[in-house]
Amino acid sequence: MKKTSEKTVYERIYDAVLLIPYGKVATYGQIAAMVGNRYYARAVGNALHKNPAPDIIPCYRVVNSKGKLAASFAFGGEDRQKQLLEAEGIEVTDGKVDLKKYGFNPFS
Repeated sequence: MKKTSEKTVYERIYDAVLLIPYGKVATYGQIAAMVGNRYYARAVGNALHKNPAPDIIPCYRVVNSKGKLAASFAFGGEDRQKQLLEAEGIEVTDGKVDLKKYGFNPFS
């Protein structure tokens, strides 16, 4: 039986996304690893698509393993994700972010 104090996977995903600093991005795989299972990348995408508080949980800071923006960003499309990232000073070129420059390493 689940303890009431245990968080769901989605809650842990949202907590991990909240750790991405302003001006940085993380990948779906990094968030999955942060919640304890590197194979949860798809679950991360599903959770972010259902983000209950997009004004608080910065799901736009999550990109794929190559730095590519979400083609179907749930809160306004790829153009909106690009606008939100650029507002934080993150350069987006051809729908991609330079992970070496803007990537967040939660394990460093």
